[in-house]
Amino acid sequence: MDETGTNEPPAADEPIPQTPGLRQDLAVLMKVNLNLFVLITTFFGFILASRGGDIQWMKLVHTLLGTAAAAFGSAAFNQLMEVDLDARMKRTANRPLPSRRMDPLVAFGIGWVLSAIGIIHLAVQVGHLAAYLAAATVAIYVFIYTPMKRFSSVNTLVGAIPGAVPPMIGWVGAGGHVGWEAWFLFGVLFFWQLPHFIAISWLCRDEYESVGYKMWSNGDLTGRKCGMLSAMFSLILAVFSLMPAFLGFANLLWTITGPLLAFLMMALSLKFAKDGDRTSARRLFFFTLIYLPVALLVLVIAWRN
Repeated sequence: MDETGTNEPPAADEPIPQTPGLRQDLAVLMKVNLNLFVLITTFFGFILASRGGDIQWMKLVHTLLGTAAAAFGSAAFNQLMEVDLDARMKRTANRPLPSRRMDPLVAFGIGWVLSAIGIIHLAVQVGHLAAYLAAATVAIYVFIYTPMKRFSSVNTLVGAIPGAVPPMIGWVGAGGHVGWEAWFLFGVLFFWQLPHFIAISWLCRDEYESVGYKMWSNGDLTGRKCGMLSAMFSLILAVFSLMPAFLGFANLLWTITGPLLAFLMMALSLKFAKDGDRTSARRLFFFTLIYLPVALLVLVIAWRN
């Protein structure tokens, strides 16, 4: 309808929006693009634990399959629990559940089956510890982080926990024990996520506030609060990156590169805090995307058996 209330066909040069197909809806429901990072970090955890020995390729495949299924299932549960808020945000209104292209019972079934298959597959084909870690990840993400977004900004810290567990799943999947190395991988992922999601939340703050999400970005019009928080977590990441130097499981390459990458993130965070505009927030966000693969590749090169 136009401004006068009459129905008018779209102009000839205006593209008619196409309804996503089932394959696209399933990919959105399971957050395939986002969970690609989960699989990448799981893969690197497995490879690092295998340094100095033969890589068990079939076990790696089983580890990735089980982790993927659990991650996809938890994403479906997450969207089921947030369908009312997703329907009110332009960014998420076209997802399969708020747009009513998918029955909630179907989404529930997908979430339940995938989560169960993933955890059971890990238990049978990889090991019970990997299955326990995957189950804990699903539980924290679905039952603690997702509802907490409605009443506490601490949700960002809680949400970083399930996001940091996948490299530990890969590590124990390759036969590694949960020692300093595994916790170091957890810590790198944990502290990396905080500037990453702070930048996202500030860029989307208007929609988040409008539906009632409790985020650190709420009311932060200047970006100073979010920028300083991001700088603080980047500094912690830089200091934390020195752990391998003291414990001896990474060489000088990581001792130099790891903190340097984190300091670059801190510099971009301080720039964001000073400028408080979308350009500086986007630069921080894109750098966090670059940081992770670069840091993981350097770790593979620098890792000691």
